[in-house]
Amino acid sequence: MYSNEIVFRGHPDKVCDQISDAILDAYLAHDKRARVAAETMGGKGKIFISGEITSKAAVAVESVVRRVLNDVGYDATQYEIVNNLGQQSPDIAMGVDMGGAGDNGMMFGYACDDTPQLLPKAMVILQEFSQFYDLLRQQDPRFLPDGKCQITGAYDDNFRLQRITTFTICYQNNETEREETDRILVNKAREICNSYGVEIDEILLNPTGRFQIGGFEADTGLTGRKIVVDNYHSFANVGGGAFSGKDPTKVDRSGA
Repeated sequence: MYSNEIVFRGHPDKVCDQISDAILDAYLAHDKRARVAAETMGGKGKIFISGEITSKAAVAVESVVRRVLNDVGYDATQYEIVNNLGQQSPDIAMGVDMGGAGDNGMMFGYACDDTPQLLPKAMVILQEFSQFYDLLRQQDPRFLPDGKCQITGAYDDNFRLQRITTFTICYQNNETEREETDRILVNKAREICNSYGVEIDEILLNPTGRFQIGGFEADTGLTGRKIVVDNYHSFANVGGGAFSGKDPTKVDRSGA
């Protein structure tokens, strides 16, 4: 038995990852040699941006943050944005200026033949489900941005997924027509798993009872806190650095 989870796009940790990456993208769009290590923390009406950036580009960081919040499904006008970005240390820059890496640490790459994506089947199932949920959330106001799901699978001696014993879905919603919204998610979970030849024994939906209050109102978000979700779902060893908000001179992402 082995368990894996994924968080939906509107989960506070994942929102912080997306903000850090959006800041990175904005700098690289205007300066391909920009050095970016953007960290985001959010909670209770505030989004705090810190980190080190060296770039010729000028980026309206607050506008980038608000765009991401709106895109994910939150009302950006409800948040105070605190910009605490600084420049990369000149001691680090000395090495990077000559073409070196801007960091050292533990990095692991991974591939397997479970799926065409060369990723573990459980990971791909969870990714497809979370992508479906985000599209559903954009089309149906009963579904709200926050959530996560976890599957516990039974594996053979070669670590091939044989069946899913429990598929747990925790999704933020307006708590109206729960029977209908639950049914939509159950049907999609079974459809995705059937496409990979995997049966589900049991599906649990919001097992605590309800999930209406979510996002930054209920939880705190932090860039890199879902590193296991990002890094092959723990099927491989996990390194020590966050992927999001890092330019290619930072080996956290490029090394893995």
